[in-house]
Amino acid sequence: MQDIEPFYNWENFYDSSCDRHSPFYGMSYNLYEYTNDIYGYYIHPLWDYIGSETLYIKILYADYERKIVIIELFGEWNDAINNDIMFLKRNIIDHFTNLGINKYILIGENVLNFHGSDDCYYEEWFDDIEDGWIAAVGFREHVLEEWNKYALDYYIFYGESLQIDNWRTLTPMSFYKLVESYIHKRLPAG
Repeated sequence: MQDIEPFYNWENFYDSSCDRHSPFYGMSYNLYEYTNDIYGYYIHPLWDYIGSETLYIKILYADYERKIVIIELFGEWNDAINNDIMFLKRNIIDHFTNLGINKYILIGENVLNFHGSDDCYYEEWFDDIEDGWIAAVGFREHVLEEWNKYALDYYIFYGESLQIDNWRTLTPMSFYKLVESYIHKRLPAG
């Protein structure tokens, strides 16, 4: 677990610890001291704590003019016991939504499991971003199957077209435009 690092090749475009609007502004990271863990397994120190015992994130990119944020997630997304969506929504998403962000890309290759509960926070998030959207890229098939059981596709765009394996080879804006193009194909005309 400690060897799974957040993607850092976009740091020349954006660094959440240098962004005055980021909830992680001013954060310093000690790459020699591992303090956070999931179920007793230490995790890489570049993952940011959001209040959850099992779900960590890294804000890879934010553009306040274009109203977008790209977030990579790591760990177990457990709404049933830990109410992880509440931590993500209250501590991260609400912060960015209050700054005008209404387009969110969640990267979930390192989300190892999902345990659902109700959809109240997802519905609230969806309602908060009236003209925006939430997209999930690269989540594992078994996680998406669990999302289907809770009808999260009503709030979050995900699926085959958003399994973008080469996202790391793109710039943040190229990645965003690719995701947006898939979403516009799926949105009803009007």
